[in-house]
Amino acid sequence: MDYTSKALRVVYGDFTLGVHGEGFDYIFSYAQGGLESLVKNGYEWLYRCPKPTFWRALTDNDRGSRFHIRSGIWLAADMFIDCREIVVITDGELQGKPCAPDNNKYGGDIFAENVTVKFSYKTITSPSAAVEVAYSVDHKGRITVDVSYKGVKGLPQLPVFGLRFLMPTLADKYTYEGLSGETYPDRMAGGRHGVYEINDLGLTPYLVPQDCGMRMETDWLEITRHTSLANNRKDDTTKVLRIEKKENAFAFSCLPYTACEIENALHQEELPPARRTVLCIYGAVRGVGGIDSWGSDVEAAYHISAEEDMAYSFVIV
Repeated sequence: MDYTSKALRVVYGDFTLGVHGEGFDYIFSYAQGGLESLVKNGYEWLYRCPKPTFWRALTDNDRGSRFHIRSGIWLAADMFIDCREIVVITDGELQGKPCAPDNNKYGGDIFAENVTVKFSYKTITSPSAAVEVAYSVDHKGRITVDVSYKGVKGLPQLPVFGLRFLMPTLADKYTYEGLSGETYPDRMAGGRHGVYEINDLGLTPYLVPQDCGMRMETDWLEITRHTSLANNRKDDTTKVLRIEKKENAFAFSCLPYTACEIENALHQEELPPARRTVLCIYGAVRGVGGIDSWGSDVEAAYHISAEEDMAYSFVIV
């Protein structure tokens, strides 16, 4: 095909799939089971492959109600997940998983108008559950991300369900359109819809570090960075990555630590140096409760059943 007639250049490597266009370069890894590199205008936005996330750090009320004893299995599932199948689709035509030696049939770069890469995962829970993450790249480089979960009888309630992105350096700030302040499904009444800029990615200084910084009912989000992987200034201009809702609003948190890093610290001084940006885009979030602050469970309306199917979508612009 003539390059000028198609916007995307697709490179079939032995262990990776490259999707390239004007101002963007994406690499999908078969070995790592995800989107390995997201480069916009020469600037890298990923430090690790995005993976499904099921755990948020415990709150005082979670500990008081012993939620971690009932649902601790999801902490392990958040750390480890098994990528079982990878499927590539170009211009609606199924390519399967074109890695070595099958990729030899292409003989060179292929050009397409749109490319979809689907990663199918199994959780390490017992019983296991299926999760699929599909990345669809259009001719402008927009990535539509569709995330789905198939419920399984017998699994305990989930803390969250989403996709976790690790960025190479600490963000300068983030700006979003959604509800003001920190909000959760059972803590949204005081939030006002608007556009807000957050310049401090630090944790709320609780005596014991715990989950914080959740933002509900978000229409769009922009992450701003300027440093390179070595935390040096790359140039005098800032870089912005924008994420938009596809149909329904999403929830997110943007912190310098993963849930596991927060979980490991009993006091603020035990947290590691803030070097990365951990962005989680959620399709479902459990409430925080706090009816009596110490032992009552979250109200049933704000539980997340792992026995039911869930799906959500967003767009990386």
